[in-house]
Amino acid sequence: MLYPSVDTLKKEIDSKYSLVSLASKRARQMQEEQDTERLHKYVSHKYVGKALEEVAAGVLTKVTQDESTVYEDEI
Repeated sequence: MLYPSVDTLKKEIDSKYSLVSLASKRARQMQEEQDTERLHKYVSHKYVGKALEEVAAGVLTKVTQDESTVYEDEI
């Protein structure tokens, strides 16, 4: 069985795309920087699994950006 389940994750983050993006960025951060664990105990041994566990626990959340943000390539 997969842990955490997709249904549990969808309660925290509504979009699968946002969920994958958030988990991959957090997994990369954990891989590059040691001792960045935010939970006391993880079930998974891999970084992506740990990131998804953090999402399910409510430790990681999606931050909304200001819609008026202008990127360099839009100028």
